[in-house]
Amino acid sequence: MSENVVRLHKDPEPAAQDAPAPVTTLTVVPDAAAPARVPLWVRSGRVVKRVATDERTTTTLRGVARHGLYTFNGGRIVARRTWDGRTGSRYERMIRAAEAAGNHELAEEWEERLQRFRDARHRRRMDLLHSPLDAAKGVAVGTGMSIGTLVALGIVMALNTKDVADVITPLTAVIEFIGLLITIVQVVWPYAVTLGPLFALLALWSVGRKQQAAPQWALPENVRNGEGEPITPSIVVKALRDLGVSALRTAIKEMGDAGASMLGPIRIAGCGVEVDVTLPSGVSTVEVQQRRRKLAENLTRHEHEVFITLPQAARTVRLWIADSGALDEPIGPSPLVTDETMTADYAKGKAPWGQDLRGDAAALSLYQRHLLITGLSNQGKTAALRALALWLALDRSVEFWMGDLKGAGDWAMFDGIATRLIQGPTDEHVIQVTEMVEDAVEEMNRRLQAPPGTDFPLLVVIVDEAQVAFMCPVKGDDKRPYGGSSATSRYYMGARKIHNQGRAVNVLLWQGTQDPTDQNLPKLVREGAHTRASLALGTESQARMALGDKAVDGGAAPNLLRPGLDKGTLVVASDGIAIPAGQASITVRTHYISTDDAKAIADRAKALRDGVTTLHVIERGEERDPLADIAAVLGKDSRVLTADVLKRLSALSQDAYGTWTPGDLKRVLEDAGAEPYKSDGRMVVGRDRVARALANRDSEGSASADG
Repeated sequence: MSENVVRLHKDPEPAAQDAPAPVTTLTVVPDAAAPARVPLWVRSGRVVKRVATDERTTTTLRGVARHGLYTFNGGRIVARRTWDGRTGSRYERMIRAAEAAGNHELAEEWEERLQRFRDARHRRRMDLLHSPLDAAKGVAVGTGMSIGTLVALGIVMALNTKDVADVITPLTAVIEFIGLLITIVQVVWPYAVTLGPLFALLALWSVGRKQQAAPQWALPENVRNGEGEPITPSIVVKALRDLGVSALRTAIKEMGDAGASMLGPIRIAGCGVEVDVTLPSGVSTVEVQQRRRKLAENLTRHEHEVFITLPQAARTVRLWIADSGALDEPIGPSPLVTDETMTADYAKGKAPWGQDLRGDAAALSLYQRHLLITGLSNQGKTAALRALALWLALDRSVEFWMGDLKGAGDWAMFDGIATRLIQGPTDEHVIQVTEMVEDAVEEMNRRLQAPPGTDFPLLVVIVDEAQVAFMCPVKGDDKRPYGGSSATSRYYMGARKIHNQGRAVNVLLWQGTQDPTDQNLPKLVREGAHTRASLALGTESQARMALGDKAVDGGAAPNLLRPGLDKGTLVVASDGIAIPAGQASITVRTHYISTDDAKAIADRAKALRDGVTTLHVIERGEERDPLADIAAVLGKDSRVLTADVLKRLSALSQDAYGTWTPGDLKRVLEDAGAEPYKSDGRMVVGRDRVARALANRDSEGSASADG
């Protein structure tokens, strides 16, 4: 405990001779560390404030207020229902709602119902004028008949028992029974008077609780936060009323309780609900679409949990509202992973890609459809594109040419499936991919010149990270750029030519690109794809580039997906997938197939094939071994047509073998002792002959070295 400090002060100047003696002054200075005494009223106020703001106090007060308001507002609801049942106010509200919505036919129908109700009520009231007399007559007749029946029964009993007193026995029994009832009522009545109002209040409380008839601040915390709150017509109408559209707010106010007439049935749709809203006259669907975030917040949902689309009906928007937090839960594994017996059918089958927002399986037809998938970086673009290729690889008739301009090994499992596999991000790899696309154009032209009716197997040219090709600044020996979006760009023109005519002869181009712009994804190329899909994007203008104006105007909004959180979620515009009627796109949550699972699926695809030799990128200027390269391109085939061997060699190294003729091939093979021969009337190269020639050459080389 602190002590006071005592200081002694003296006069500094000496006193005069005649002045009185100096006086020493004692000053008591309180210690600065000593706490000041807080007044009682301040301490009391702090205690009151602490108690009043304590969580237990607020919870208790909120509960008392909530249940009291449940009872009070429940009484209002019951009174309103009673009034509606006794009067025509319900019909009048419906008429006002129909007029506010601009539906005059419906207003006339409700007016007719109101008139029929009034006629029936008038008849009932007129009947009441005669009812007292009719009731008195009925009571008199009923009483007389009852007494007569009882007396007749007594007579029968008297005849049976030979006792005249039994004539009034039934009448006496009835009178005693009535007395017993009166006694029971006398006993129960005091309790009924006491408990009856309590039961009535309990009934009113139950009605109010069911309707959540209390202010928002008084409701339980989980309801205030929207956790688990079911979507009801009143919630949807209130959310629309508070959307900030003046015409819509005015119309709903005029409708009153009949505002729910705007809504169709609320249907369970996957992990959420779906409802069609017919907007009042003067309110456009665009005004609602542009306020998606506010509508979601009014429905106590996040923006990504509410989707607005436009069905076929005019002046109607379709709301899909997810259960709170449902879209953050992962979907199950792909059927490609779980079903090891699955095979593919390019022409008739559909690739299992994921689930739509309803939770239904979303499958995509790939038949004669060029494909474009885009989105921001690291959102699952490669995984989504690769999942389709893995399914299609299970059709042994399909041939793949692949260019991965990222080169991170995402497509390495297709070694042994793809005829060509280029992996790498450099300009040299872009050149190889461009030449691959140009070779596909030549193959397309060859097929187009075939006799009508010729059936061709599918050739899929896949270019992942295609923006690298479009942005490549390198020019060839002919001064033509490999990248760009002009008529001189080699990659651009190759893609355009395949888009124009490739599907007719089963030559398809699939491209995956990121962060689309007019520079890295030219307009004519993106519009040449039949199936366009987009992951999360940054802006609406990018969404229009990815999916087209029609899809975005119809409600597609990949720019509203959450980067990082909505990985693998695609907005798809295609006629190859089932899209609800009246919509231009569908949102698909794709199955994620890991690299290890992809390798397992690829191994199953390889088992279905006879053996494919995959040609890889060869750096330019590298010294070639023609005989070893011939053996490499033969792969596991026992014999290959000489024309096909030349094509494979050209794909292996355009610089070394691009100008080779059948004579050059024959010369190299004859020198090695593995000359071509005829099989079924056509010149072929035998794998065994080439293998023996290589073995003999190696053994001779070893002997020379030993010597």
